[in-house]
Amino acid sequence: MGSGADGKAVTFGPLLKMHRCAAGLNQEELAQRSGLSVRAISDMERGYTTRPFVRSVRMLADAMMLPGLAREQLLTAAQADAGSARVPRGRARPANLPGPTAEIARQLPAMTHHFTGRVREMTALGALLGQQAPSLGGPVISVISGAAGVGKTALAVQLAHQAKPGFPDGQLYVNLRGFGPDGRPAAPAEVIRLFLDAFRLPAAQIPVGLEAQAALYRDLTADRRLLVLLDNAHDEEQVRPLLPSGPASAVIVTSRSELGGLVATSGARLTPLDVLAEDEAWEMLATRLGRTRLIAEPAAVSELIRCCARLPLALAITVARSAARPDFPLSALAAELRNTAARLDGLETGDPAASVRTTLSWSYQQLSPGAARMFRLAGLHPGPAVTAAAAASLAGTGLSRSRRHLRELARCNLLAEYAPDRYAFHDLVRFYAAEQARAADRATGQRAALARVLDHYLHTAYAAALVINPSREPITLSPPRPGVSPERMARPRQALDWFEAEHRVLHAASVLAAETGFDAHAWQLSWAMTDYLDHGGHWQEQVTLHRAALAAARRVGSEAEQAAVRRMLAYTYARLGHFDEARDQLTQCVQLCRKLGDRTGEALARQTLGWLAEQQQQYSDALSHAEQALGLFREAGHRAGQAAVLNNAGFYHSMLGNYQQARAHGQQALALYHELGDHSHQAATLDSLGYAEHQLGCLSAAIDCYQEALGIVQELGERFPEAEILSHLGDTRLAAGQPREAEDAWRQALKILADLDHPDTARMRAKLRQIDA
Repeated sequence: MGSGADGKAVTFGPLLKMHRCAAGLNQEELAQRSGLSVRAISDMERGYTTRPFVRSVRMLADAMMLPGLAREQLLTAAQADAGSARVPRGRARPANLPGPTAEIARQLPAMTHHFTGRVREMTALGALLGQQAPSLGGPVISVISGAAGVGKTALAVQLAHQAKPGFPDGQLYVNLRGFGPDGRPAAPAEVIRLFLDAFRLPAAQIPVGLEAQAALYRDLTADRRLLVLLDNAHDEEQVRPLLPSGPASAVIVTSRSELGGLVATSGARLTPLDVLAEDEAWEMLATRLGRTRLIAEPAAVSELIRCCARLPLALAITVARSAARPDFPLSALAAELRNTAARLDGLETGDPAASVRTTLSWSYQQLSPGAARMFRLAGLHPGPAVTAAAAASLAGTGLSRSRRHLRELARCNLLAEYAPDRYAFHDLVRFYAAEQARAADRATGQRAALARVLDHYLHTAYAAALVINPSREPITLSPPRPGVSPERMARPRQALDWFEAEHRVLHAASVLAAETGFDAHAWQLSWAMTDYLDHGGHWQEQVTLHRAALAAARRVGSEAEQAAVRRMLAYTYARLGHFDEARDQLTQCVQLCRKLGDRTGEALARQTLGWLAEQQQQYSDALSHAEQALGLFREAGHRAGQAAVLNNAGFYHSMLGNYQQARAHGQQALALYHELGDHSHQAATLDSLGYAEHQLGCLSAAIDCYQEALGIVQELGERFPEAEILSHLGDTRLAAGQPREAEDAWRQALKILADLDHPDTARMRAKLRQIDA
């Protein structure tokens, strides 16, 4: 805490507000200058954010151009202020989201089985990674370049695992998709956000602006010993923003390009990777097929190595075919490969026999009919990975048959099962699979398969979205096509885990749907992803998806769908602090709903307008919108909407100091939620009511509210909400002169927060120290 003129301590929030006002800035102007969101600044000033990043405080100080003493006072207050009041749970983070679980990322993929060869490269690169970068320079950077299928990734992963003891602060990995079937390299902004997520930062601590996120990444990597593996890079411009800032870190980059710009400007060391040497290729075959088999047929082995052009990918596929048929003479296998005429255009090495397509076609032709069909259709999948369940819908088969076909493909090294029931293509193999689909399957059959897999993702995501947020206004989907078997989730944690695993696939599916004329799928997938993306703070991604969804809804020609998408887009704009754009979208949404006579849609838009006003601390306007929404919900007979708006209005009354009205609205909301059987929102409303009762001085009533809310969340198994309510209960117990009971509540909360590895653990310990004092 800082110190005021009268010698009394000044907490961080009021001090920040005082400096902002002295600088003549409103919160929107300070947000624009600093790169933080308006909501983040508002939460800091009101004391809801008790542990701001030092980097964020410095950005604020810079934006306000504070002189040295004032700047130091603000930083000191931020570091000391760990025990300020909390907002009621009904206005805090979503109830079903877990807290952060770790601070050290361990993202390296598994090493390749039976890795052989590359001794010279491993020795040289290992020595390079062990070097200390110049004190004023950046990290050690190694670029491994080479042709497709030459084994760049396998070498990089092997090297990273060997070197990781020297980088105790974590290892980051990403496939940059620089050379992939969809031609869309990963954007640096997307990767930076993935890396920030890997550090397990709470979404509230991640700034919304792309430049601010990049600055946070540089700040986090400045003093750490990190190993960063950037796989399959497209060019230098994609790599540069992802380099850690500190000299103690190291970076391994793989690419089909040489990335000479990194060598020239960042001091990167280039390691060109060629095909295996003859003896290394022989050793690779011997390790997997056995030396006895190779020694018995030396001429056939030599021909196999020549036909595979000593390319590791081709050799691996050949090994799988040979290992699966141990009774086949190697000479027969060599003859099959020699007689295959097909070639993968553009992927030749100059030797007519050096063709990955030859090897792939040889393996493909040996597949069972069902596995061959699955292989072709998997080439149409949006990527980057497919589960057995999604593949079953893609092919229109049952799950057991899908698993059987996928495992056959994995045995032949045409797919890799990198997690249970999750499969991924090498990019060359995906090219080949799609090529075979175009050659063997009619266009109508390909489109039917694409429709089935989009149905699978849409219906699964829709059901999961309603499990996470059962009070959300549903939309109407067309029934899934025959052969589609959507996945089902019973609990919010299960649904969140599914979204986490399928996040990138769903994004790719939404984009593919828009590109291929499945416009309803495009906007509805965007709808289904909204809560998950919002909870994770992926608002830039949401804007991209919602804009594409709005274009799709326009093509469909449905004004009702356009209204729904505009409301989602407005919410996301507001999250990013783009309040004018948000208000414009909501105005158009209201106009569309009035034109359609959609009272519920208009009420939802008014409810969102209230929330928008809340973000700008315009609580009177927020209350006005909430009251209009309440009237519309009542006209429509929409009881869940009425309950939600009553609870919101109660919060706005609390912020305006109208605690009697806050209590009345909360009680009405509670009664409706009780009738609806919505237990989770009952607990949130009871928590808000407890806050209002406390402010009214009715401490006994507040304790009753908190205890009832506590029973509900304990029954539902919602651990973080339980900790929050226990914290609020302890506050009220202490105010009621019951320090022992307060301490008991806070100790229970501390145990939960410690189990969750949540940052509020420090705040709770600070409260307990106050009790001890």
